[in-house]
Amino acid sequence: MKKIVTILFLLGMLTARAQELQNTIEPAFQIGEKLNYKLKYGIFTAAEATLKINDSDLTFDDKPVFHLVAEGRTSGTFDLFHKVRNRYDSYIDKKELTPYLYTENIHESNYRRSDKARFYQEQKKVVSNKGTFTGNVQTFDVISAYYFARSLDMTQVTKGQKFTMSYFLTDGISQLNIEYVGKEVVKTSLGTFNCLKFSPSIEPGRIFRKDSKLYLWITDDNNRIPVKAHVEVLVGSISMELTNASGLKYPLLGKKGS
Repeated sequence: MKKIVTILFLLGMLTARAQELQNTIEPAFQIGEKLNYKLKYGIFTAAEATLKINDSDLTFDDKPVFHLVAEGRTSGTFDLFHKVRNRYDSYIDKKELTPYLYTENIHESNYRRSDKARFYQEQKKVVSNKGTFTGNVQTFDVISAYYFARSLDMTQVTKGQKFTMSYFLTDGISQLNIEYVGKEVVKTSLGTFNCLKFSPSIEPGRIFRKDSKLYLWITDDNNRIPVKAHVEVLVGSISMELTNASGLKYPLLGKKGS
């Protein structure tokens, strides 16, 4: 169950190196935005997640920040066997949208862990309670990566184009490859949406099959929010779906009841 809940956040980590795609002038989100998701294992709802954008009185290097909050929890029968109550916080520059500070508070059954990481983008360095890590490109945490990606200029992206990203998680910096698949119309409980479809890379192992494919659909509008994700696992499949969206900066362009 721990890996399933982590996958929920990894599904939303669509981004690319800033050297390859540039941010638009304005971020695609605003303070007060709140997104709710459900994660299903087969036909069963296994977990729920909430993403929020708060203002903050904190400053880093004398610069104001957005306070991003992601919370994940198991639900239904899964909650009886392996209760999860995880919270992830990220403080990002309001202009550059890059992270300064990331924290994790993990509560999974009897397991407890609290981690934090400080990002130094100019030095391309991350200092955490697990050590100091360096890379050769900008590095994000799993939450800031998602919000940075939403403000990327995707107007010139072509079908089959591939990107890479660098992110810090738990005890190291990793790379993720992402392929743009094309445009699709996706039906959800909130309506029908025109979407951009992506396929982030995954590694086969204890969770994924050798031929498993992860697909992520984000709205083809100014919000650029994930509305659906799906991946085949060793036994069955895992899917994610947007269940509610409030405080959006732009109208959510979906057809209700479609």
